[in-house]
Amino acid sequence: MVNSTKPIARIALAIAAAVLISAACSSESSTADGEDQGGPAPTAAASTTASDGSDDSSAAGEAAPTTQETSAATAADADDATEDGDAVSTEPIKLGAISTLTGPASFPESHSAAQAVFDRVNAAGGINGRMIEYIVEDDGFDPALAAQGARRLGDEIGVVAMVGSASVLECAVNAQYYAEIGLFAIQGTGIDPVCFASSNISPVNTGPFFSDAVALFYASQELGAENVCFGAFDVPGFGPAYDAAVAEWAAATGKELTYSDTALIFDGDLTPFMLDLESHGCDAAVVQANDFHYVAMMQIREAQGLDVQVLGLTSGYTTAVAEQLGSVGNGLILASEFEPFTDTGSAVLRDWRQLMDEAGVPQTSFAEGGYLAATIMVGVLEGIDGEITRESVAQALLNFEPIETGMTGTPYAFGEGAAHGSNRAAKFVELVNGQWVVRTPQWIVVP
Repeated sequence: MVNSTKPIARIALAIAAAVLISAACSSESSTADGEDQGGPAPTAAASTTASDGSDDSSAAGEAAPTTQETSAATAADADDATEDGDAVSTEPIKLGAISTLTGPASFPESHSAAQAVFDRVNAAGGINGRMIEYIVEDDGFDPALAAQGARRLGDEIGVVAMVGSASVLECAVNAQYYAEIGLFAIQGTGIDPVCFASSNISPVNTGPFFSDAVALFYASQELGAENVCFGAFDVPGFGPAYDAAVAEWAAATGKELTYSDTALIFDGDLTPFMLDLESHGCDAAVVQANDFHYVAMMQIREAQGLDVQVLGLTSGYTTAVAEQLGSVGNGLILASEFEPFTDTGSAVLRDWRQLMDEAGVPQTSFAEGGYLAATIMVGVLEGIDGEITRESVAQALLNFEPIETGMTGTPYAFGEGAAHGSNRAAKFVELVNGQWVVRTPQWIVVP
């Protein structure tokens, strides 16, 4: 039987309690140089491992369970089941992920962060005594490999759910297959449009297309740009999603783009595009791109003496981009899909930061997505009364009620429906002399 309220209560309790604990202990949890480290966990669960090596106010006054307490509770649950005569499986709970780890773009932090969460849960006794086995497949930026990986995980290995995936194309390749076999996925980083248009996939991140709409809204409504422009790369299947993002912004603001180019070449020279922005009088341009593209655009902007304000997505929000650009990047504004990871004073990120440090996972937005996806999944698994199977996990996610995570500007949701895209918010960061500065302490959401 599935208890759909238990994981929600546990997650909400942990969020609220961790924030209170962090606030009470903030003066004691600083490092010697005064810099705050770490942040609260979004769920009561605290850890897991990979098999292949590879503010709810009602809970605000209660403390989040520690790792030891979670382990003790797990053992007690197992003992109760034994006393009641129910057979308790000791087989590992198999979870899978498909990520782009090699190829022209890679996203290794998401599954690495998820693995760190699972490692910690396993170290605390697992889920009712069962360890979590986490198997990750690399799609290599290749649809055939993405399809092969999904069938290996779904048919051969028999995973009960997918969690923490971060791929450029796997949603488009595998969404129908997941629906056919009843496999559900909490995506760590949804990228392609199908990730946000599937009954069986619900990403924790805002995604590039909702981020486009939020960035356009921020440019026109918060920065006051009169001539707003848009740029994106020619990726098969992405065109309608680009159009939908622009349409959402236009409907909310009554404005139109001054100029748009959605046929940019992924590995092409961006100088002509930047000059086009200038010649069309663009005050601000939202560009959906990768990290190295933003580096190139800001270098071109400097070399050509251009004035256009460049805005972009989470993909460029990295310490590497900041270090590479230095002062040349001054003024680059990017959307953060989660609580900005460079905000070391954020209590919300205390647990995430500490766990990433312990596991040696680079602190990036992608790592936030993997951590959050895995943490939510642990809460779901803990809320299942009885055997944990693909069917019981599916039912738990279909019954899942929206929860506040603290790390996102809108509640995370799954449930029934033909499409899922619950994260519709962003905070914005600006590059100033090689350092990311939070420009919007409050979340920006398109009305």
